[in-house]
Amino acid sequence: MRICSIASGSSGNCIYVGSDTTHLLVDVGISGKRTETGLNELNLSMRDIDGIFITHEHADHIAGLGVLGRKYGIPVYATKGTIAAIKKTSSVGAIPDELFQPICADEKIIIKDLICNPMKISHDAAEPVAYRISHGKKKVGIITDLGTYNDYTVESLRGMDALLLEANHDINMLQVGPYPYYLKQRILGDRGHLSNERAGQLLCDLLHDKLQAVMLGHLSKENNLPELAYEAVRVEVTMAQMKREEDECVSTQIKASDFPMYVASRSEPSPVIHIA
Repeated sequence: MRICSIASGSSGNCIYVGSDTTHLLVDVGISGKRTETGLNELNLSMRDIDGIFITHEHADHIAGLGVLGRKYGIPVYATKGTIAAIKKTSSVGAIPDELFQPICADEKIIIKDLICNPMKISHDAAEPVAYRISHGKKKVGIITDLGTYNDYTVESLRGMDALLLEANHDINMLQVGPYPYYLKQRILGDRGHLSNERAGQLLCDLLHDKLQAVMLGHLSKENNLPELAYEAVRVEVTMAQMKREEDECVSTQIKASDFPMYVASRSEPSPVIHIA
């Protein structure tokens, strides 16, 4: 099983997840050409794709959906609320109704040898979800575009072998940046996006000894930097480990150095994470 970010950020998102025989995309918020170029770097093409899973209807997640859906006739999986919102998005164009496959949070979908489990998230969209995708005992979680998280989020993501996790903004950069006040409040709100620090705190709740890799994604172009996201999340993990050692006198918990962490690029495919 492998996962690769073809593009990730406020300007467009497209994630590949696959096995030897099954190939999926999560969101196509970039052009059809860029999507195909990214797949080509994985020695794949759009004709290999078995399904497109959409998290929600914002443009940075569906910009290429109309072109690719019409050209290749690939099934599109999304919640009923998201499908209705996509149909109202004129920039996407008409997509044949038969391509849409309605899904529900917490109800699994089986695509050949992959199992997809949608989960509810808090974001200002019609009916947004994140996805957990498994192949046998191997599991990856793709969770972006959430303003906050709760016990349900943590429980839903326990035991993942790899995570693509939102680290959208540096709070200080956002607060002093050029965005209008209302937009800053939206991003900072419970239906907005996770800051670097909050991403690190969520990751601390999900750490376990068998975690193989973490990829930070959906970074804001204006309000974040890859090195800021990386360091902020590492600091949260390190601080949590120090606190555990002080409180429990335990020194064997997973540390920030125990797993590789990457920052997904907005313009280039990420390294491919192979789940062993």
